[in-house]
Amino acid sequence: MYMPGHFREERTHVLHDTIVRIGFGTLVTYGSDGLVATHLPIHLEPNEGPLGTLYGHIARANTQWKTSAKDIESLLSFTGPHAYISPSFYPSKRENGRKVPTWNYIAVQAYGAIETIEAPAPLLGIVTRLTDKHEAGRPHPWRVDDAPPKYIEGLLRAIVGIRMPIARIEGKWKLGQNLSPADFEGAAAGLEASDTERERELARIMRSLAAPDAGGARS
Repeated sequence: MYMPGHFREERTHVLHDTIVRIGFGTLVTYGSDGLVATHLPIHLEPNEGPLGTLYGHIARANTQWKTSAKDIESLLSFTGPHAYISPSFYPSKRENGRKVPTWNYIAVQAYGAIETIEAPAPLLGIVTRLTDKHEAGRPHPWRVDDAPPKYIEGLLRAIVGIRMPIARIEGKWKLGQNLSPADFEGAAAGLEASDTERERELARIMRSLAAPDAGGARS
């Protein structure tokens, strides 16, 4: 993706933490049907391979798993908090009017070759890990083995596992690091005043950054 230097996030642990927190990605592949995208929950094994490995599953009836080209990298894209930024947030707008709207956001893109998994045991492992992750912390967590075994076996026959060892990964934290300190502060304060939790979350992430200097550098 287009990546001005001051928006680049390269720390693998930060990118991994973001993938885990979002937990839902868009798988984009190219093959005999052209470009195809599927939205699916994703589990990350951070220590499997140099950059980690991503796991998920899609419906067997979804032909993407059959038609995607094996010799072309696929993409798993994750979008984090995002928000519209009004020019009225910026103090400099009141001084010279030279501001326009923009959008702040966080995005992670992971690339690699897709492998498919049809064997019942590893496929059950994928489903179990995804379930345990999202049930953790609930008062009465549901487990895969709460359902009748024959029922689960039938459902497993209706899905195909996806495994993608990450070959390269990039992150974009477009959070106003190219602004003056006053305008950066104004944008964060504007989002903090929002009634929307997503926008307040983005403000908290902005606050976690060191304030930009006059040149928009990021620590």
